[in-house]
Amino acid sequence: MPIRIVVGVNWGDEGKGRMVDYFSKDADVVIRFQGGNNAGHTVVNEFGTFKLHLVPSGIFYQHVTNVLGPGTVINLEAAADELQQLISRGIQITSETYKISDRAIICFPFHVLQDEYEEERLGSGGFGSTKQGIAPVYGDKYLKYGIQVGAIRYPDYLKAQIGRCIELKNRLFENVYRKPPVTVEAMFNWAMTFGGQLEPYVCDTIRLLERAQQTRQRILLEAQLGTLRDIHYGIYPYTTSSCPLSGFAALGAGLFGANDERLQVTGVMKAFSTCVGAGPFVTEIHGELADSLRETAFEYGAKTGRPRRIGHFDAVASRYGAKLQNATELALTKLDCLSGQSSLKICTHYKIGDRLIENFPITPELSLAEPVYEELQGWDDDVSKIRRFEQLPAPAKLYIQRLEALVRVPIKYISVGPERKALIVR
Repeated sequence: MPIRIVVGVNWGDEGKGRMVDYFSKDADVVIRFQGGNNAGHTVVNEFGTFKLHLVPSGIFYQHVTNVLGPGTVINLEAAADELQQLISRGIQITSETYKISDRAIICFPFHVLQDEYEEERLGSGGFGSTKQGIAPVYGDKYLKYGIQVGAIRYPDYLKAQIGRCIELKNRLFENVYRKPPVTVEAMFNWAMTFGGQLEPYVCDTIRLLERAQQTRQRILLEAQLGTLRDIHYGIYPYTTSSCPLSGFAALGAGLFGANDERLQVTGVMKAFSTCVGAGPFVTEIHGELADSLRETAFEYGAKTGRPRRIGHFDAVASRYGAKLQNATELALTKLDCLSGQSSLKICTHYKIGDRLIENFPITPELSLAEPVYEELQGWDDDVSKIRRFEQLPAPAKLYIQRLEALVRVPIKYISVGPERKALIVR
């Protein structure tokens, strides 16, 4: 098995968790390389339905070592709670199957408060934040106010760093947001309490992955969100605060010296478009069709429960997303949810004024863009039990082939249901 990277091609919520769960059976190590608990991966297997927010999606296989890499931000309380929830449901987790990088950054309660206060201040001009503290903690990381997870083993150092950060935060809370201050003691006790629960899992993951490469273990890297939420190339500023691109995977995972010839990038995209949060969404639809598809596909945020915005398939955005991810193959999810529609629209171009474009533009132009559609025949058949491409209804096969031609990357995997086995492999 090559080193595989599973990434989102669109706005996130593409179904990456079910693909990581599928690929994990052939992996030795699964690494989450960026983000925090601000999004979720839904996994359905013989143990039940799980919504994972920090724990990598390979956690259900006992032979897999699951790693939270240096590029992640860790809410210690959320991580400890998620761990206990999994254990309470019969998932065996040990310090051998779960690892947290000592270089990951801690997301504190004051980061969550800052996120909430800023969205409140922005009002109708907000970014649609999940309010999990992600932007503030990544901001602190690059301002050099961040505190690494490994600091929980050095209480005096940890307390001093918390104090340094709190001094700045309280000025912001009191003078800008007009909110009460937080105390160093409360934040220190919080970190020691939940950090103490996680301490057995904390280690130098760089050395762990170095050994994994030396012994040619099978490595799988897992991203959160998708291309269009990337801080550099997404619909800025309506993005996340980290880089979910495959190009960042080695850096965020702490995986160095990998042979590029062994890298395989699986981009995941839905058979239609969905988006959570604010920002331009060119193919968005409203009304009965959107409501029906949202309920059929259960399009609600895994973290927030917010209803996802629904749109027709956007080939302009998906082609851009797949290209930036350097995807070598694609997994198409939720094809089964399109059954019963008489016709399906695909956005092939954008129109901005009198210009017709096929390249994904920056946000100011994106906000002016109108979709240009082509329409294909739909199908009524239930495809959820189909496991071979040849057995799909002819219109479904034509739809997939058209998406493949427009995105310009082969679609190898087709998901026809949330269960692990509900997958067509071409």
